[in-house]
Amino acid sequence: MLTSDNKARYQKDGFLALPDFKNAAEIAALRTRAGQMVDAFDPASSKTIFTTNDQVRAVDRYFLDSATRSSCFFEEEAFDAQGQLRQAKALSINKIGHAMHDLDPVFGAFSRTPALAAVAADVGLAEPQIWQSMYIFKQPGIGGEVGWHQDATFFDSTPITVTTFWFALEDATLDNGCLWVEPGGHRGPLRERFVRRGDTVTMEKLDATPWPDSRNAVPLEVQAGTLLVFHGLLPHYSAPNRSARSRHAYTLHVTDGRSAYATSNWIQRGADFPVRGFA
Repeated sequence: MLTSDNKARYQKDGFLALPDFKNAAEIAALRTRAGQMVDAFDPASSKTIFTTNDQVRAVDRYFLDSATRSSCFFEEEAFDAQGQLRQAKALSINKIGHAMHDLDPVFGAFSRTPALAAVAADVGLAEPQIWQSMYIFKQPGIGGEVGWHQDATFFDSTPITVTTFWFALEDATLDNGCLWVEPGGHRGPLRERFVRRGDTVTMEKLDATPWPDSRNAVPLEVQAGTLLVFHGLLPHYSAPNRSARSRHAYTLHVTDGRSAYATSNWIQRGADFPVRGFA
């Protein structure tokens, strides 16, 4: 699937953009299904907000249970001071997560294809295990910032193998909050680790290496249908979306079964709901 140049670029930069990986029909099917899930979601069942500014504080039972469910999370700015939605529900949801790829046939069909299996093998995932899926809305006007982080923080393993598959479902631009990355930053250390003990989570600081800034970060403006693949140690970020256009995206987080997946990671699977690969 990947050319030798693709593989060399991935090793050097820690990420790779593959345009036109998904076609318009595949994107439309996923967007329609996500819309149906939001329509069916009752805001009275949970007002859990997704935020990266203080993610430990935001963790509750609803969040922890989403590891094996398809749950909706609100944007930080979705509610007014009285706790009422500022705009329509469909324009207030930050994301759906985190097990749609295993629970929903539309998401499953999008997430498991021979082409994805080939890319996974080409970036070194000999025994891919898909732990998490997220449908991200990046809502117009209120789409929140996602601060600098590394995905290995949430999917630690020995050695670190987590790889992110990020699909642009709409054009991602500077105006609507595209991703920023630090090319080559995957060769740096893991800075933090999100640790779960029972129903309690903490963010452990591991390394004081500063996060990237405008001198060493680059924006990834990509068109709908593009697949971004990046290493779990690659620092990445997205700014708030203050534009009038949303920036829908879908992500999968995948480790290699040959590595030892940390028992302290917040998502765990048992024999009743085993983790699976792309087959």
